[in-house]
Amino acid sequence: MRRTRRYGMAQRAVWWPGGRRRERSAALAAALEAAVGHGWPVVPGARTVRGGRGPCSCGDRDCHLPGAHPADPALEAATTDPRMVRWWWERRAPGAPVLLATGRTVCAVSLPATAGGWLLDHFAALGVPYGPVLATPGRHVLLVAPYTLDELGGLLAEKTWVPGSLRYHGTGGYVVLPPSRTGAGPVHWVQPPRAGDAWLPQVSTLLGGLIAASCAAPNGSRLPF
Repeated sequence: MRRTRRYGMAQRAVWWPGGRRRERSAALAAALEAAVGHGWPVVPGARTVRGGRGPCSCGDRDCHLPGAHPADPALEAATTDPRMVRWWWERRAPGAPVLLATGRTVCAVSLPATAGGWLLDHFAALGVPYGPVLATPGRHVLLVAPYTLDELGGLLAEKTWVPGSLRYHGTGGYVVLPPSRTGAGPVHWVQPPRAGDAWLPQVSTLLGGLIAASCAAPNGSRLPF
């Protein structure tokens, strides 16, 4: 929780311990829900300092993804072990962003946020089921069943044109899970995963809609990443 105290004519921002404790508890709960509740491997990410207004904890002064990338431990260390998850978010990196390592049990496809709302309305109108959806600053991310690069390449090869604004999060990739806060802003669920429901759609059932949404949005394939 952020409050402001007045000292004469000046104001000074103060981050109260209660707000920080809630932030740390929320991060731990989200990491455990992903790892234990859904079987998704997670790892703490780099953090921004000074409540999200400062540089990235990775030490790179020119970091282009502050608070939104793996650091130490590496992405390969991602796990579903609740003991390790608790140690990471309680002792080593309390409050750190929750990174979901894609490829093993879940993958993802993302598109610019300007196309994301159109896409979900499009799926609803056609009755196309989709799984969990999250929103990062500037993008919508759809979680899907695991796919290999060969499988994805075959699907894309069947299309006459694929917008360059789509991103694919497969083996060796990751996405930032809510309620993480990156240097660009907070991450939140548009459609959260349902407790006890491990179903994820196949990317093949969503790819046509993803392409159509990117084409329908302003500037089409030139949408920024």
